[in-house]
Amino acid sequence: MQKSAALLILLLVIALSFPAAGQTAEDGTSSSGTATLTSDHKFIPVEDRLSELRLEIIASYQPTTDKAPVLLNRPPDIKKKHVQPVKVSDTSFRKRLSARSAIIIDALTGQEIYSHNPDRPGQPASTIKVLTSLIAIDYLKNQSLVPVSGRAASMPRSKIYLNKGKSYYANDLINAVLLASANDASVALAEKIAGTESSFAQMMTRKANQLGAQKTVCKTASGLTAKGQQTTARDLAMIFGEAMKHEEFAERIKLPKAKTSYGKTLRSHNKALWQIAGAQGGKTGYTWAAKQTYVGKFSRNGEEIIVAILGSRNMWNDIDRLVDYGFSKKHELGIAGTEDDKTTTTEDSLSLKSDLVVLSDNKKSEKL
Repeated sequence: MQKSAALLILLLVIALSFPAAGQTAEDGTSSSGTATLTSDHKFIPVEDRLSELRLEIIASYQPTTDKAPVLLNRPPDIKKKHVQPVKVSDTSFRKRLSARSAIIIDALTGQEIYSHNPDRPGQPASTIKVLTSLIAIDYLKNQSLVPVSGRAASMPRSKIYLNKGKSYYANDLINAVLLASANDASVALAEKIAGTESSFAQMMTRKANQLGAQKTVCKTASGLTAKGQQTTARDLAMIFGEAMKHEEFAERIKLPKAKTSYGKTLRSHNKALWQIAGAQGGKTGYTWAAKQTYVGKFSRNGEEIIVAILGSRNMWNDIDRLVDYGFSKKHELGIAGTEDDKTTTTEDSLSLKSDLVVLSDNKKSEKL
């Protein structure tokens, strides 16, 4: 009985401690006058406090109808800053190159864009084969037979391993000189044209001088190291620029590979053709004395430059950097040939070519 009375009193106390049924927390007080507390409990459906902020963020973006990326709708008083290209001085750029000497010229006007030690003499290595092939194109018809002497066959690499006593078409040997940088083919062509390699080297020197390269002296048809043989980066660029005006030379030098009449595939040593955008053709070279050498022409967005280097230790990095820098600086300097410039240049080149052997097959028929 006492236990039942105690339980009844406990239930009565509990009942008086809570609001009566039907009262809500919004009343603020219970029927007994006891104050009640309210809170934004997560289970109570209340307005999302972040809604206004979210609406502001959404409103700051402007959707597009063509599924393009959503763009920030900037206030009209905030202007987007124009991104300026980072300009590099010639002095700073020079530190990025390994070549002892280098030059970049505008292919149309000949104007110098960049250089360091451009007139420093050095061994040319196989870049001098530009002259070898240019003279051979002048003097020989494509189907002319060129005999191979024991001396020519014994030339060190690079070579295409011509057989002593056998004759080859001039067309095949010229491609071998320009693409595969073949020393044996160079000497065979030289002996066919001039009788001896030394006599042919004198022809090469005269040709270089005619093209404006006054500091170039040739002693070999191959570019193999020889006492007294020399060129400069400026001379190489000048020679190559004139050579590229010759249609047949330009067509040959741009080939990544060619097949000979007897089935041998000749592959170009000029990796720029497939590694550097805008490569139009070029000639590589290497000897221990010369180190890595190169001359080539590049075209981008209607503009053309010629790059030449001597004494490089990292040739392809140097060329890649020079080409990018050349076009960038050409644009910065505003170097661009006008129609008048083109007319003048064409007239000058025609007057120059009048002193040279014309390279058409019609003229070749009067040669060897």
